[in-house]
Amino acid sequence: MNKQRIIKGLRAIGKAQKVMTDEQALECADLYPEWSGEGKEYTAGDRVVYGDKLYKCLQPHTSQLTWTPTAAPSLWAEILPGQDGTDIGEWTQPDSTNPYMKGDRVTHNGKTWESTIDGNVWEPGAPGVYTWIEVNE
Repeated sequence: MNKQRIIKGLRAIGKAQKVMTDEQALECADLYPEWSGEGKEYTAGDRVVYGDKLYKCLQPHTSQLTWTPTAAPSLWAEILPGQDGTDIGEWTQPDSTNPYMKGDRVTHNGKTWESTIDGNVWEPGAPGVYTWIEVNE
């Protein structure tokens, strides 16, 4: 393969990364760069891999060593399976910056659940929690 074709292919991957849905991005997480710890300019919507998980940048910033995706939830949100049209995944406790939205579906304790509200951070099936409905697949 010649150098021009490689460069053209890399540019195409870069363009595709920006227009993929979260569902597509999760399926192709290996295409995304690792989070860079210091001096990297990030813009809202950028996606990175950190600790084998895919994260989306929430607001523009220049990275600092202590602002990792897991330590700076105001800057980064993990993209969770079951969100935004992604395949149904095992429920994971979201942060306030990446809650489940109405219609998102997850599995939890052997059942499939659908969120009935936007901004849902509650555990499906927990006593007194009525923000999820059990669905039969």
